[in-house]
Amino acid sequence: MEAAGVRLVVDPTATALVLAYIGGGVCLGSISGLTPGLHANTFALLLASFASAVPGPPQYVAAAMLAAGTTHTFLDIVPSLALGVPDPAMAATALPGHELVLEGRGREALRLSAMGSGLAVVAAVPLALPLTEAMAAGMPWLESHLSIVLTAIVAVLLMSEPNRPARIGAALSFAASAALGFVTLDVSVGGMVTVGNTLAPLFAGLFGAPILLDSIGGSGVPPQDEPVVLTTRWLVVGLAGMGALAGAVVGFLPGVSSAIAATMVLLAVPRSRGARGFVVATSGVNTATAIFALVAFVTFGSTRTGVVVAVESVNAPQSLALWLLAIAVASLVGFALVIVLGDRYLAVVGQLDNTRVSIGVLALLVALLWILSGVVGVGIFIAATVVGLVPPRVGARRVSLMGVLLGPLIL
Repeated sequence: MEAAGVRLVVDPTATALVLAYIGGGVCLGSISGLTPGLHANTFALLLASFASAVPGPPQYVAAAMLAAGTTHTFLDIVPSLALGVPDPAMAATALPGHELVLEGRGREALRLSAMGSGLAVVAAVPLALPLTEAMAAGMPWLESHLSIVLTAIVAVLLMSEPNRPARIGAALSFAASAALGFVTLDVSVGGMVTVGNTLAPLFAGLFGAPILLDSIGGSGVPPQDEPVVLTTRWLVVGLAGMGALAGAVVGFLPGVSSAIAATMVLLAVPRSRGARGFVVATSGVNTATAIFALVAFVTFGSTRTGVVVAVESVNAPQSLALWLLAIAVASLVGFALVIVLGDRYLAVVGQLDNTRVSIGVLALLVALLWILSGVVGVGIFIAATVVGLVPPRVGARRVSLMGVLLGPLIL
């Protein structure tokens, strides 16, 4: 095809091969996203461990990894809502999302999450280049004042609790989780695979296991209403845009994770928007990070996420257009899968005995952590579970447990 002196050439064989690699990545990301408690970075590093053995051009293998990581960011909301075991980046939405499920609005929450992730991708692509320039100019100041900025965020986070006892409880929860992070974040773990780290057992214990333990004996997932979205269109767009901007911070700033950025976004979400606003904004952070981390890698050579580390490991020639295409395709497929698979996931879990489901997921979680992080990881998981039981018993929100990352980073 030729127009205005520009010839567009399409190689059907190469196109089919690219789509095959992207499709394989989408399948892997779907499996990982629907697996309770599987950290996206851990999954990415698992991919990196065998990427060199995958046949084909390295840039196609990298595209498959990016597709897998992007799909994971769409689908990890599903087990978070149905089973209460979040990916670390989705930990902040665990309780707000459960509120919607208990109200019978789980299907709406799935759609809000899909829209938050999808709109964040739409916003992140045109913003990538101007934000790259802005972050390059502002990073030196932000890095030198990061402790002050994060301390201010923590102060606002604690003061946003509704009353004095809750603020005291949140401070205690923050201090306990910060101490836990300070002791365990740099601990070496030795699972059956070589990619284990302490993030998976920490977040599974802090945010997943306590919810599962508290749900034993409960009625489980109630019948869900029709998936009508009760949030205005422009509010969803605005919240997703906030998530995209926070994702840029994660992509460019060392030491700041999606979980920390999601916590920062929560402070900007109007309290009146409640759980719905939380789900949209934090889903946007989770997915936008994939794009900004990729742009930071191509521009500065920095590796801010496990997926980018995996991309770097295959030593592929930089192919930004191809890699953005992989993210775009995975986003479209992920958007549809959240709705199709998420609705069925909630329906199936709702038909099962909740006590057996909770105990079964806990057993699966311990087995997964043992494989990934060994006995040390299981011990960290148990300690984190004890700390994770504190906030609801002192009237505080679980988001105060983000001290596990914020506290050590401030220090």
